[in-house]
Amino acid sequence: MSVESVLDRIDSQLPDSLERLKAFLRIPSISTDPAFTQDCDRAADWLVADLRSIGIDAEKRVTPGHPMVVGHVDGPGPHLLFYGHYDVQPVDPLELWDNDPFDPQIEDSPKGRVIRGRGTSDDKGQLMTFVEACRAWKEVHGALPCKITFFFEGEEESGSPSLVPFLRDHADELKTDIALICDTGLYDSRVPAITTMLRGMLKQEITITGPSRDLHSGMYGGPAINPIRVLAHIIAALHDENGKITVPGFYDGVTEISDELRAQWDSLGFDHAGFLKDVGLSELAGEAGRSALEMIWARPTCEVNGISGGYTGAGFKTVLPSKASAKISFRLVGDQDPDAIDKSFRQMVEAMLPRDCTVTFKSDGAAPASVMSIDAPAFEAARKALSDEWPDEAAFIGSGGSIPVAGYFQSVLGTESMLIGFGKDDDQIHSPNEKYDIESFHKGTRSWARILDALSAQ
Repeated sequence: MSVESVLDRIDSQLPDSLERLKAFLRIPSISTDPAFTQDCDRAADWLVADLRSIGIDAEKRVTPGHPMVVGHVDGPGPHLLFYGHYDVQPVDPLELWDNDPFDPQIEDSPKGRVIRGRGTSDDKGQLMTFVEACRAWKEVHGALPCKITFFFEGEEESGSPSLVPFLRDHADELKTDIALICDTGLYDSRVPAITTMLRGMLKQEITITGPSRDLHSGMYGGPAINPIRVLAHIIAALHDENGKITVPGFYDGVTEISDELRAQWDSLGFDHAGFLKDVGLSELAGEAGRSALEMIWARPTCEVNGISGGYTGAGFKTVLPSKASAKISFRLVGDQDPDAIDKSFRQMVEAMLPRDCTVTFKSDGAAPASVMSIDAPAFEAARKALSDEWPDEAAFIGSGGSIPVAGYFQSVLGTESMLIGFGKDDDQIHSPNEKYDIESFHKGTRSWARILDALSAQ
């Protein structure tokens, strides 16, 4: 099967593809607001009908929350799972939108044509790049080049409460050779990327309690323990002078990146000085001797996200507070075990408490990192296919944040994921006037056609 004829079809059908995307975007499928429950249901129905229009055996599956959409098409070669989500973020504040967020418009911008509206980049426009690639392939060749399962979620923007139970209940149906996730972006406007590292997360709020009530500092300052001073001592002890994290056993499971990957990242020419200058900074912090990209993509962190205690209003109230609290988060990489780190962190804090202080811990969730094995031939095949479509060679990159579904595919289905997306940093996802470049939509669709061609040959 020739991919060139599919690419020609994608080019000629771009206006029709954009009209279908507009119809999808007009459905206000906001998953976090119960007022839009019926609209989420409508979006699922729209996807089912669209998949069926190209011969996919698709149906809507009921969950305790918003429905899943699952579709199957048989074929030769490897079995692929494609994941996206049809729910979108709320649009508030509405007054900051230039137009109705659910009346998508194609506009000219200083950087080219864009389609603007809620969900254009996150994730309806991205999702439809794959569907449109499949549509063109089917129209040209009469069949898709391999076996594909389509899996679309309606709760990604509201924490995915139904996702893991659904994966467990339907693991036999959803387990495939590889998963494709289109909820990421380009490295920059010329360099496409496959995200292969996603950091995990551990979040804890600690509260140090000392005296039974707030105390007058003139009377008790000196003799009485101050919980803020205790908390500050604990926080200061979390890093050494070189920026390394001192929680015992913290680096268990952290591995160094390969020389090949380091060279690939170096070739991206990341401007760490400009990156810091944009936020009013000038020097790299963190672990000494590490590049900015390495710290963001492949190294763990410990950060204090908030501190509270004592009087913080206008003027002074000279008290020793009874309590002091801090919210502390850990970004995790590699095979770090969030449960083991949590236990070690608690033990470290408890060991540092003076006799008259106690501590309580309030966990806000933990998840391990996801690291894809790029040694599998399919990853290099997909990278080369992306490189054929874009001006510069595609790169394997990491992500400073988390996309939990990739970890769930690993842990529940035993399936590795390729995270390939075409969003840009200025797409304003989750914000007013969200947009998706027409180039991203068009070349993203062409990219998926090339990737399908490459993976079907594996």
